[in-house]
Parts: sequence; structure tokens; C-alpha cells
Amino acid sequence: MTALAAARAPGGQLTATGTLLRFALRRDRIMLPVWVLVLGVMVSSGANTLGALYATEAERVRAAATMASNGTLRALYGPVFDPSLGGLVAWRFGTFAALLAGAMSLVVVVRHTRDEEESGRQELLSAARVGRHAPLAAALLAALIANTAVAVIVIVALTSATGDAAGSLALGLMIAASGMFFAGTAAVTAQLTESARLAKGLAAAVLGAAFALRAAGDAGTADGSSVLTRVSPLGWAENVRPYADERWWLLAVLAAAALAQAGAARVLSGRRDVGMSFLPSRPGPAVGRLSTAHGLAWRLQRGSVAGWTLGFLAAGVLFGGMTSGVGDLVGGNEQTREIFRRMGGQEAMSEAFLAAMVGILGMVAALYVAGSVLRLHGEETSQRAEPVLAGAVGRLRWAAGHLAIAFGGAVVLMVVAGLGLALGYGQDLGPVVGAALVQVPAVWVLGGVTVFLYGLFPRAAVGSWGVVGLCLLLGWIGPALDLPEAVLDVSPFGHLPKVPGAEMEWGAVGVLLALAVALVGAGLVGLRRRDVAG
Repeated sequence: MTALAAARAPGGQLTATGTLLRFALRRDRIMLPVWVLVLGVMVSSGANTLGALYATEAERVRAAATMASNGTLRALYGPVFDPSLGGLVAWRFGTFAALLAGAMSLVVVVRHTRDEEESGRQELLSAARVGRHAPLAAALLAALIANTAVAVIVIVALTSATGDAAGSLALGLMIAASGMFFAGTAAVTAQLTESARLAKGLAAAVLGAAFALRAAGDAGTADGSSVLTRVSPLGWAENVRPYADERWWLLAVLAAAALAQAGAARVLSGRRDVGMSFLPSRPGPAVGRLSTAHGLAWRLQRGSVAGWTLGFLAAGVLFGGMTSGVGDLVGGNEQTREIFRRMGGQEAMSEAFLAAMVGILGMVAALYVAGSVLRLHGEETSQRAEPVLAGAVGRLRWAAGHLAIAFGGAVVLMVVAGLGLALGYGQDLGPVVGAALVQVPAVWVLGGVTVFLYGLFPRAAVGSWGVVGLCLLLGWIGPALDLPEAVLDVSPFGHLPKVPGAEMEWGAVGVLLALAVALVGAGLVGLRRRDVAG
């Protein structure tokens, strides 16, 4: 049977799905395990952390009442449906785990659908005995495997920690179902656009809108009953209510919505040619700033910069608004105070909380820098860099455009985050913005690691996500787990002064800046000497 006949035969549309799935899992053998472990450990460790903070039922009831009365906390985490240990874990980590599972899923699906078409690899594969819908099916199955792995880790760990198997099952399935909903969203956006970047952007916009709707709804109501919450997929997930009279039918709603989107993506995929899309691109002459290497880099990354900037401003305002009430939230719980002191380093709870939030935003900014630097890798592997470098543009000038946006963008993000924190808290701009800028050297070090790997070991460049993820994990849950200082110092953020409030340590900042410069320099030397991928 010929390849064309196989594609037309019953079931031929999915020919070689298994092969493509194995190929996708092999390509993501670093990225997916990192995502799965970070998500699984983040949620699973919550039981130990919150169990230590609120050891008695009275403390949990008091904490739940305080959280329920704070509209800012409800907007960030959602309402508390049950004051049990499992209920607090679901409140603290459930929404964010669902959000991150959605982000993981949309990256995986676009990477193995539109990204493959944009690079030209899908056209080569389609020339063999590969069914029309096999790439889409393989991408969705890869996302399903990753989300299932996260769910299994959460279910097993929390069942052991809380003793509530039904609640743990509901939480694990809620996270997985949310991830698959946004996998379906990404499958649709991958059919609509010619660019993998735009497909990710559209899917991420849906994810962000879902979070914003849920946050706005929960800010006004304490029981998740707002209309805004009910129209948000993350609101559906939240109202599954793990550990609190579970609403299992909402899991079926999420699953049905994911299947409906996958079906729509299948129909759209069958009505277009490989490499084409339903939303036309807008090609134009290279005039003005676009005619330079720096202008091209800005054109490619300006949407990402704008999205990250708005997100950091909103996060800064939100965290700043929470600062004045952190003393009431912590109350007399000395363990909670100690965690904030380890993260923030100060005796005053407001200063410790600000320092902790600034540190978390700095670690998130490292994700932006890594992704922005890796845009160089994407341009190279998709062979779009070769025509640029074939002209009068040298490698270093080409790379400098993207690196300026990556490293300069980190400064912009932290300034905007500091402005948001100061506005939300109602304090002077100077000290808070200064505290935010102190995070930049550590962010640049992780950006330097990405440049180093890309320049010298391009095949291992994706491993920079693992480095950034490890630092994020150490900074986020390391203090709560009472990890030794030597372990926390593996992250460059562990060497920064805990400002505002603490004494400024210019020596540590200078060392981190020097390390960042050395890593970037070594990476650029490697880029200049090695072959460009063909």
C-alpha cells in the first residue's frame, strides 16, 4: 500500500502516530521531566510545608478565615473551600499548578505541530508514510502523558500526606484536566497561524485571560460563585473543590472541552496544506529599523517583551497590595515568620515579605531571559539565521540584537515590578525599585548560563530550562523545606542581599555581574568559532 493510499484508508490519518510520539518524547527528554518534577514536587511539598505552619485544626481554621476575608489573596490563590490540610494545599497550589500545567501543555503541543511545520521538518516527515493527523495526535498524547505523570505524583504524595484519597485524586485530576484543556487550545491556535511564536502567544493569551477572569471573580466573592469565575476554565478547575465535597462533574466538563478543541483542531488541520494557516501573515519590505539586525530582533521579540512587562506590572501591584496585610495573615505563627525571614531576611514582616516577593519575581524574570536568549537557537535551527548571516551581518552583531533584548528586558521587567510593588503597597518608589534591581545580577547569571550552553554546546542549550527551573524550585520551596544554606546557595539568588531593609552587599553583586559577563563572553566565543546549524 502506498503512503497516499495508507493516508486515505480507514485509520490511515493516524498512521505513524506511535513513532512520532516516541520521537516527541525523545526530543523532550529533558524539558518534560523538568516540568513534571517541578509541578509534582511543588504541589506535593505543600502538605509538609503547610502542615508545619498550621499544625493544629484551630490554626488551620483561623488561617482559612483570614485568607477568605482577604480579597487580594482570593484573587491570587482562590477561595478556601475547606480548612483541612488538603484543603489548604488545594487553595495554595491548586490554581497555580493548573496554570503551569496549561503553560507546559501549550508549549509541548505547539512545539510538535506548528513549530515542526515552520522549520520544514514536518514536510519531510509527511513525505513518508505518516498520516495527516498523526503529528497533532502525537503532540496531544505527549501532553497527556506529561499531565498524567504530574497527576500521579500529586495523587500518590498527597494521599500519603493527608490520608484523603478522594481529595488527592480530585486535585491531581483537576491539574491534569486543566493542562489538557489548554493543550486543546494550543492545538487550535497552531492551525490558525503560520508562526509557532504567534500560536504560543494566542494560547498564552487565552491562559492569561482565564486567570484574569478567575482572579476578578474571586476577588469579589468568597465561594467561587462569581459569573466571571464560572466562565473561566481555571474557575471550573477551582470549583472541582478537592477535599471539600468534590464536584466530579466539572472534571468531565474540562475533559469534554479539551476533546472538543482537539476535534476542532483535527477538522482545521484537514482543511489546510502543510505549512499554511487560516490567519494570513503580513509580509512587508524590510524598511526602517527592521533593516538592521537589532531591528529584526526587536520585531521578533517585541510581543513577548510587552506581554512579560504587563504581567510583571500586574504581579507587582498584586503582591504590593498583599504586603500591608501580611502581618495579620501570619499572626503569631513563628514558623511562617521564619520562612519569610529566610526568604526576605528581615525582622519586619512587611520588609521580609517585600524582599521575598522581589526574589520570586527575579526568578520568574530568569525564565524570560532564558527564553529570549534561546530565540537565537530557534532562529538557527529553523534555518532563518543563515540568510541573515550570509550577508554583511556578523554572528556577534546578530546575537547582540537578541541579547540586548534579553538582558535589557530583564532590567525593564524588574523596574516595572518594583513600580508595581511600590504602587500596590503605597511606599516610596526608590527603595522598592532598588530592591528589584538588585535581583538583576542573578537573573543575568542564569541568562549567561543559557548563552554559554547555546554558544558552546548548542544541542544542550535546552538544558538551561532545567538550570532555571532548579533555581526557581530552590528559591520557592527551599526555605519552606528548611533546606541547608549550602543547598540554597546553589542558586545565584541565594547570594544576593535581602533588600529592602538589609545592608547592601556590593561585593556579592559585583561577583555575580563578573560571572555573568564571563559566561556570556565564553558563549559568544563559542558561537563565533563553531558551525551554524544547516
